Amino acid sequence: MTNHLFDLTGKVAIITGAARGIGRVLAQGLAQAGAKVVIGDINQVGAEQTVQLIQEAGGEAIAIKTDVRQRQACQNLINQAVAHYGQLDIMVCNAGVEILKNTDELEEFEWDQVINVDLKGYFNCAQLATKQMIKQGTKGSIIMNSSICAFVAVPKSSGAYSAAKGGVNQLVKSLAVELASHKIRVNAFAPGYMNNMMEGTEGLRSTSNEMDELYTRIPMKRTGDLEELIGPVVFLASEASSYVTGAILMVDGGYTAI
Repeated sequence: MTNHLFDLTGKVAIITGAARGIGRVLAQGLAQAGAKVVIGDINQVGAEQTVQLIQEAGGEAIAIKTDVRQRQACQNLINQAVAHYGQLDIMVCNAGVEILKNTDELEEFEWDQVINVDLKGYFNCAQLATKQMIKQGTKGSIIMNSSICAFVAVPKSSGAYSAAKGGVNQLVKSLAVELASHKIRVNAFAPGYMNNMMEGTEGLRSTSNEMDELYTRIPMKRTGDLEELIGPVVFLASEASSYVTGAILMVDGGYTAI
């Protein structure tokens, strides 16, 4: 009886940063829930691979090369999505970069890189998606990928990443208040330590001793699987969360509850 609440059939969702990692898993999850998915990523090859995975599973998806730091690129992403599928209902701001250095070791260009992708990129996509949703006169859902780093200091992270994610949280709340009258909901999900969270050079590097210590800090005594982010995001994208806006949904095994 409640299955229809999570059904995204007929909805069009854009997700940035879905060439790999969290974004790829979320793109697949949105498609499994029935959404037509548009992937915006600077990594065109990886984005096309995600599209192929979705199509092989029976879903619909396209990929548009997008650098979220560039406003015109974000506008093109939205224009292409609407041209191809006719509308925009869901915007998932997920593209991200993390530089694993202590803040005192960061170069200025590295700070700028993180802020420009992880905060300015979210602003670009969210604001332009908002304009399209208002133009359509339809309900909309904007979802942002936050982090436990917005709430607590985390080893092997940097001040730039934490600052960006803190900014994301406040952007979510501001937009939620501003857009409520337009029936556009704005929320975020905040992952904790996840398996293979950011593949490649940005990935979590920990020894077995460090992982044992980490598990003692997480009430659920494990790190999360990327697939465990699908439920929260589909919830926030769907009518199941129709009275939820301005929320930051923690997906961290209880890490920030202590």
